[in-house]
Amino acid sequence: MTKIACVGIAVQDRIYSINALPAGGGKYQAQHYFEAGGGPAATAAVAIARLGMDVDFIGRVGDDSCGNSLISELNSFGVNTRYCRQYPQARSSQSTILVDQQGERIIINYPSPDLPMDSQWIESIDFSAYDMVLGDVRWHDGTLLAFTLAHQAGVTTLLDADVTQQDITPLVALADHAVFSAPGLCRMTGISDASQGLKRAAKSTDGSVYVTQGAEGTLWMDGERLCHLPAYSVNVIDTTGAGDVFHGAMAAALAEKRSIDQSIRFASAVAAMKCTQPGGRAGIPDREQTESFLSICV
Repeated sequence: MTKIACVGIAVQDRIYSINALPAGGGKYQAQHYFEAGGGPAATAAVAIARLGMDVDFIGRVGDDSCGNSLISELNSFGVNTRYCRQYPQARSSQSTILVDQQGERIIINYPSPDLPMDSQWIESIDFSAYDMVLGDVRWHDGTLLAFTLAHQAGVTTLLDADVTQQDITPLVALADHAVFSAPGLCRMTGISDASQGLKRAAKSTDGSVYVTQGAEGTLWMDGERLCHLPAYSVNVIDTTGAGDVFHGAMAAALAEKRSIDQSIRFASAVAAMKCTQPGGRAGIPDREQTESFLSICV
C-alpha cells in the first residue's frame, strides 16, 4: 500500500460563521460555531487517509485537553499518530476562524510557544518506508530535516509553501514539488503577479513549482511553459482548509505516479468538494466520491 508522511503542525480550529467579515472594531454575532482539528500538515494527512492511503502525521502537540482532542480526531480519520510527540505541561496551538456567507475567511493563528522547535527526534524515523513526504512551512526545522532525510532515502517531497515568518527558500530548494499559496508565493518572491512570481520561484529549485489561487484555479510551470487549470465550480460554503486538502490530495496522486496534469485535476476536485461543507475536514471526499465528481466534470 502507498504510504505517505505529513510533517508539520496540528492546531485546534474554533470556527465562527458570520454574515460579513469585520471591516473594523465593534461587536459581531455569529450564526454558528464549532471546533475541529486543523493545521496544514495534519489536515493534509486527513485528506490522504480519506482517499484510502496509509499516512503518518509527524508533529507536535501539548498534553492538554486540546492536544488529546487533536490526536483523537486524527486517529478517528485513520491517520497514524505514532510519530506525533505530545509534550508535557505544554499548550497546543489554536486558531480562531471567521467565515462569511460567501465562504471567505479570516484566520488568527496562535502557535504555542510551549512546543519546542527542535526536530532532531525525527532522525529515528525510517523515511525510506514512505512513497512521499509532505511538509508544511509552519514547523520549519521539522520539514527541513524530514526533506533532507527523505532525499537521502530517495523519497519524493512536496512542500505546502504558505505564509510564515521564516524564509522558506531553503525548503523550496529541497522540494521536488513546491505548491505555493498566492500569499506564500508573493512573500517569498516579492512579486504580486502570480505568473511572474512562479517564474522567479522556479529559479530557486530543481523541482516543480505550482501556485493555488482559490477560485482562479492553479498555475504551474512545465519547463518554461506556464500552465493553468481553472477551479471547479461548486457551491462554496467554507474555504477553510482548502489549500491543505489540495496539498494532501496532490501528494496522494503523485505518490500513485499520476502525471502532473492528472494530479492537479485530482487535487483540485478534492479541494473543491471540501469547500461545500463548513470546517476544514468535514467535506473531504473519499476516493469513490472524488472519482465520481471527476467523471462528470470532464
